Formats: sequence, C-alpha cells, structure tokens
Amino acid sequence: MTQALTRKRPGLERVLKTADRLFYEEGIHATGVDRIAAEAHVSKATLYTYFRTKDDLVTDYLHRRSRSWREYVAGELPEHGASPEERLLAIFDLLGEWFLSPSYRGCPFINSEAECAPGPSSEAHLANLEHRSWVHTLFGGLLKEAGVAEPEAIARQLMLLYDGSMSGAQADPSVDWAAAAREAAESILRNHQTSH
Repeated sequence: MTQALTRKRPGLERVLKTADRLFYEEGIHATGVDRIAAEAHVSKATLYTYFRTKDDLVTDYLHRRSRSWREYVAGELPEHGASPEERLLAIFDLLGEWFLSPSYRGCPFINSEAECAPGPSSEAHLANLEHRSWVHTLFGGLLKEAGVAEPEAIARQLMLLYDGSMSGAQADPSVDWAAAAREAAESILRNHQTSH
C-alpha cells in the first residue's frame, strides 16, 4: 500500500498500524480481524474492503516490516563505518539496539513462519523468503565489496548468526546475543581473510 493511498484513506492507515502492533506484540493467530477492526475504529466490512482476507493483511504486514527494516539499515550502516567489514559487523550492532527495546518480540518473519506454517506458495511465505533474500544479498554484497572469496557461502553463515541472535534475544534477553553474534562474525571474517 502506498503512503498516498493511506493518506487518502485514514481508516486504512489505522487498520495497518493496529494490525502491525497486534500481530507483532501478540501473534498472528491470537489476533482476529474483529479485534483489529474494533481497535482501528472501522467496521469489519470496511476492513474487508481494504483486504480480501486476513492472509492478505498478514502479507501486507510482513512487506511493511521488511521495507521499514531495509530503510532503517540503509540509513544507519553508512554512519557505522567506512569499510565494508565495519558496516557488515554494524548489522549486529543494529540488532543489539533493537533487542534492547522493551517492545522487542523476536523476528516477525521467523515468528510468522513458526506460527502460521504457511504453504510454500502462500503470499506470506513468499514475503518471508523475499526478506531473507534481501538479508543474504546485504551480507553477500558487503563481503564482495570486502574482497572475501566465496561471499555467498559466507553470507549464509552470517545469516545463521543473524537469525540465531534474534531467536536467542527473544527467548533469553539476559544474554547479549547481538554481541556474541558480532564476535562470531568477526571471527568468520578473520579466519576467511587469513586463509585466502
């Protein structure tokens, strides 16, 4: 949904914000469309004029979460280091800042996969895959820029750290998972660079 469209339709913007908050804080299954409509102050019929099904609303939620994180990372990384290695490691610093937020409830994409177990052709699953592809491309691009050999394979290793730190921070926030992931990423980079 474009910003211009939501500005012309304030009810739609309220639905999107309400769904985003409730899906993330309380879960997709736990949040029914009746509650979203009530808290957004629109009728259920109006909600269904914006989204044909709840699945469509979930897919839009995932796309919006992805777009927001991409824009945030794109804006922040240049401020965190001149070299591609510094920017790559800064991704874990950005995760660490997010983990400290009292509203942190884990990765919305991992959560939706675990909660909904969408089929391989569902729009929500495809939105999750699209986001994961972006994460892989982000790591891969920085690794290529750093002159690291086998950037695709190393990017997958970094994605394991990325995903693991988010899951760890959700399950046990007493541990600094982002710092641990950053340290492991640094070790991977160091070992890879010394061996090539």
